[in-house]
Amino acid sequence: MTTTAPDLGKTPANAKKKRGGGVIGNTGLYLATGVAALLFLIPFYLIVRNALMTDPEITGENWKWFPTDIQWGNITEPFKDETVDFGRALWNSWVVAILHTSGILLICSLAGYGLARIPYKHANKVFYGVLVTLMIPTAVTFVPSFVLVSSLGWVDTYRGLIIPGLFSGFTCFLFRQYFLGFPKELEEAARVDGLSYWGAYWRVVVPNSLNFFAAMATITFISGWNSFLWPLVIGQDPSAWTIQVALSAYMTNQTVNYHLIFMSTAISILPLVLVFLFLQRWLVQGIAQTGIKG
Repeated sequence: MTTTAPDLGKTPANAKKKRGGGVIGNTGLYLATGVAALLFLIPFYLIVRNALMTDPEITGENWKWFPTDIQWGNITEPFKDETVDFGRALWNSWVVAILHTSGILLICSLAGYGLARIPYKHANKVFYGVLVTLMIPTAVTFVPSFVLVSSLGWVDTYRGLIIPGLFSGFTCFLFRQYFLGFPKELEEAARVDGLSYWGAYWRVVVPNSLNFFAAMATITFISGWNSFLWPLVIGQDPSAWTIQVALSAYMTNQTVNYHLIFMSTAISILPLVLVFLFLQRWLVQGIAQTGIKG
């Protein structure tokens, strides 16, 4: 009679040890995640705290975790300030960010789809040309772009703020990589039904890629909203300032109102939070799809 040695890896003692190790590992992971989240939230806490304080409390020697007397009136103060037209700057940022995002998604998605799906002789060379744009420093193209915009009379206009940035080599690259992993069978079926590349793109590809489009829209909107250097140069008149330029103007005054700066900053962050919360589900799914596509 033969006997088999017991599988020591499956004994109750080892099973308990594995479960114990798993609990300890999960606890450590949750603890590290919580600490990281806390570190990321500290700047937001400081912005909100200082926005609801008075200047003497902000600059005082004694640290206070919360305002002694919450200054709710600070919320409307940026809109009443005479040195900066904060409401106009906020509106300009909305217009620029929305049109910038819409243009980038349209142009770069079409370019990425063409590079991924439409066969032509010099497709690889065009793609390499797109990659080269990622290696060119912004400072190299900044002056020529400004000279061109100035010669066209686009200074202090939405056209000057938006049109020069309507192409992103990185976004084009991401769209191409995504479309390379898109099921060809769906497009081939559309082509059999008589659709052109254009028709297949709008009727098949786009409706089945909304998660990825939402992810790109979120990233592009945040980039357009936070843009500072180009709007600073193009928006020479205060009526053309975006929110980032308006915030910098508070620091150029002879007296610095810290609570005004922090409240204006908090208000400028709010649209980004709303956009992220609205597109969060599609953003996570889109990024996940980007990671598994070839």
